[in-house]
Amino acid sequence: MSVVKYIKESFEELNTNMTWLPKAEAQKSAIVVAIFTVIFALAVFAVDTVFQNGLDGFFNIFN
Repeated sequence: MSVVKYIKESFEELNTNMTWLPKAEAQKSAIVVAIFTVIFALAVFAVDTVFQNGLDGFFNIFN
């Protein structure tokens, strides 16, 4: 199968066989994902900071 034929068939399948979310629903979902991504990143940062400070304090005991 040639690459061009594969690409044409892929686009045809995307246009005829796929069901897509309405634009408004897709935008709402993208916003929810972005918000939870930021919240998760902040949570990971907070845990990392707590552990880093805890380990720094622990190792400073031995200096």
